[in-house]
Amino acid sequence: MVCSFISTGSLESRTGDVFWVRGDRLREGDREIGDPSVVSSLRLYVGNMEADLSGFNIDAPRWDQRMFLGRVKHFFNITDPRTVFASEQELDWAKAMVEKSRMGLVPPGTQVEQLLYAKKLYDSAFHPDTGEKMNVIGRMSFQVPGGMIITGFMLQFYRTMPAVIFWQWVNQSFNALVNYTNRNAASPTSVRQMALSYFTATTTAVATAVGMNMWTKRAPPLVARWVPFAAVAAANCVNIPMMRQQELIQGICVKDRDQNELGHSQRAAAVGITQVVISRITMAAPGMILLPVVMERLEPLRLMKKVRVLHAPLQVLLCGCFLLFMVPVACGLFPQECELPVSYLEPELQDTIKAKHGEQVLFAYFNKGL
Repeated sequence: MVCSFISTGSLESRTGDVFWVRGDRLREGDREIGDPSVVSSLRLYVGNMEADLSGFNIDAPRWDQRMFLGRVKHFFNITDPRTVFASEQELDWAKAMVEKSRMGLVPPGTQVEQLLYAKKLYDSAFHPDTGEKMNVIGRMSFQVPGGMIITGFMLQFYRTMPAVIFWQWVNQSFNALVNYTNRNAASPTSVRQMALSYFTATTTAVATAVGMNMWTKRAPPLVARWVPFAAVAAANCVNIPMMRQQELIQGICVKDRDQNELGHSQRAAAVGITQVVISRITMAAPGMILLPVVMERLEPLRLMKKVRVLHAPLQVLLCGCFLLFMVPVACGLFPQECELPVSYLEPELQDTIKAKHGEQVLFAYFNKGL
């Protein structure tokens, strides 16, 4: 017997027999014929068999992106570190499924869960502007495994100058790749600009770390442990604007609600880049501020003195715990699709928009990047 839901609380077999759900029991008329586990299985089976995908919009957010909690849930989904291990075949399948869904050509028998999983893989691995596959290390889903290793070693090896210089260089190399990968791809960046921004950010981070290390020699030990965070914060304020300087020079592409291009705005670029800088610093802050306090308390313990070799792995693991939550939280601080009043844009661009659209377009939208 194959059953299908015909209304809330009822099931109907292909032969026309009607079965009613009363609470968590399945009945035929007055006769009870199932238990809660049977009902649950039938609901799952029926839901999979009868999923109607005709009105399914794969690009519609699963959670309200106007709300902070909705954005956090969204980024918990697409920054899931497990997606890093998805094979090339899985990613290609996900892209094909998303593109077919957009065209209304979903293969028969496809379930909603499959489409949602395909969209999760697609959002984690493909650039929102170009649709091109991003390099693995630059993806936000790699922030936890990559960031935890680098941050853990920066916090562990902060006492000697060579170690400080090396790990700050490694961190800025990683950041430069992440910034480039998650840029707004509508504004191309030349190799010369990328090299200049990389050199400037690395120099800033190393200079900050070295200078503060010298300045904190007479300060309490805990203060010296916070030097890596100060260097990271300072470098982020340089690295991201430098890597995306083309957007500040030529402006970022802004669109109307229907994704029609309105022009390029430098003011919108400044807003988007500022939000990204704040998000990146917020992402690193809890782990790099609180973990030194934890280690300062743990290291004097007799057990910790006996297992000094485990200090670095412990910091790496704890950094991973912080980043697992802070990556989606920081990414969700601001909407990825920014909204600005047209009145905030450059006067020339305002005039162009009004000439083409009159007073119909009140807001401009753009992808701020991550």
